[in-house]
Amino acid sequence: MKIGPASDRSGVSQRMIRHYEKIGLIPSAPRRDSGYRDYSDADVHRLRFIANARDLGFPIEKIRTLLGLWSDAARSSADVKLLATARADELGRKAAGLEAMRRALLDLAGRCHGDDRPDCPIIDDLVGKVSTS
Repeated sequence: MKIGPASDRSGVSQRMIRHYEKIGLIPSAPRRDSGYRDYSDADVHRLRFIANARDLGFPIEKIRTLLGLWSDAARSSADVKLLATARADELGRKAAGLEAMRRALLDLAGRCHGDDRPDCPIIDDLVGKVSTS
């Protein structure tokens, strides 16, 4: 008999566990006589794997691929590495985009007087006006 619900044992919320069951990332767990779902240790390990992959920013479809590779003893580590490096590259592009947005906001904030006057380059930029301050 398993101790505690799968959400306690895996760190994944019950809501997300139901979602992962619904989309087929984990099999539906059998039910006990009490009606509660009975998750095996293997299910809990799978949930932890999914949670760790989510923490690294992998989207659901890539997690599905990673799960397939995890369960394939004949897998090539090159396939796993390719997924990881592709995701790292994508995250790098997103980080560069976020940094560009951050710099733009800091520039606008630096040009804003932040006083009682209505003139504000931040607002002007958001409405597409050219600021003259």
